[in-house]
Amino acid sequence: MQGLAAAERDSTTTPSLRRRLWLWRRGFLSQSDAVYDLEESTYESYVSDYQRYVRTKRINGTWSVALSNKLLFHRVLQPFDERRMTVYGMLRDGTYHSVDSRTPHREVTDGGAASAPAEGRHEPASETANAAQRVVSRLEDEGRLVLKWAHGGGGNNVFLCTDTDDGYRVNDDHYTGAEFRSLVAGLEEYLVCAFVEQGSFATARYPETPNTLRIITMYDDVENEPFIAAAIHRIGTTESAPLDNFTQGGLSASIDLETGELGPGAQPSTDGRVEWHTTHPDTGTPVDGELIPGWERIRAQLLEMADACSFVPYIGWDVIVTGSDGEFRVIEANSYPGLKSIQVHGPLLADERVRRFYERTGVC
Repeated sequence: MQGLAAAERDSTTTPSLRRRLWLWRRGFLSQSDAVYDLEESTYESYVSDYQRYVRTKRINGTWSVALSNKLLFHRVLQPFDERRMTVYGMLRDGTYHSVDSRTPHREVTDGGAASAPAEGRHEPASETANAAQRVVSRLEDEGRLVLKWAHGGGGNNVFLCTDTDDGYRVNDDHYTGAEFRSLVAGLEEYLVCAFVEQGSFATARYPETPNTLRIITMYDDVENEPFIAAAIHRIGTTESAPLDNFTQGGLSASIDLETGELGPGAQPSTDGRVEWHTTHPDTGTPVDGELIPGWERIRAQLLEMADACSFVPYIGWDVIVTGSDGEFRVIEANSYPGLKSIQVHGPLLADERVRRFYERTGVC
């Protein structure tokens, strides 16, 4: 409930008091009024903000930690090593702890060939107190790194780091060497991760951000199989950069679950309303009608992964497409994913299988 109240307090949408009370009694925030088609005859088809913030949190029970702890999730996905992002180490208590720096991945590129691991420093498994220097050395070897907090989601507490000629760039800010070391020294329980290079399809939409697929899987305990409830392609813009978050101004394009075809991109405007784009508003690249490359392979592999994680029945996967024939990496997973970027394309509960899942898990 605290999360709900904080979200309402920070909302830039200001409906009338009467409308706000109507929304609140039905479990919705003011921001949802601008995104969803909420009327007396339609609101029950949407997963409400109350249901999302309070009830979906409970679906995975104690096993939600398998997703909320990013290092643990990295270990859970070990059988699917080629689909994981590389985690070099973790920063904790002022020290650097190596994770899988000894076994760099071979990435499959758009051309279909497996590239050799990047030449870099062989890191010992033991920890060192000079954590900042270890990160600097790795960044200078790789050129780019991602530092992300080991807990929580939503795109917060993520630093995209780039080695430059005159220092370092962190997200959109310039850092001197001393400033960057000071930043790293102050990070607690952050993972030091390889930057996942997206394929040409995602780069063509908007090259300045990683552009991810958000795919929600649910486990049907009647049919004893996972299924995909919804999928979108999140695409960054000048407003959302350096990330692709919908709530920060990025695009959300629906994905046809059978064909992988994109719909038009939805984008929240400054007044909280939604604008729709058939082409990218900054690059002019087509969005509506484009096909996710290798979608059938992505869908099949992700369902296999969800099946292996059947003890975690509700997962919001964040995926970067790295090639042209279904190659991808999972960069994160969420135990109770945000739904505005999903339901802007239509209410989830209109799908009977999705509704049954939420009913069986006590969400609605």
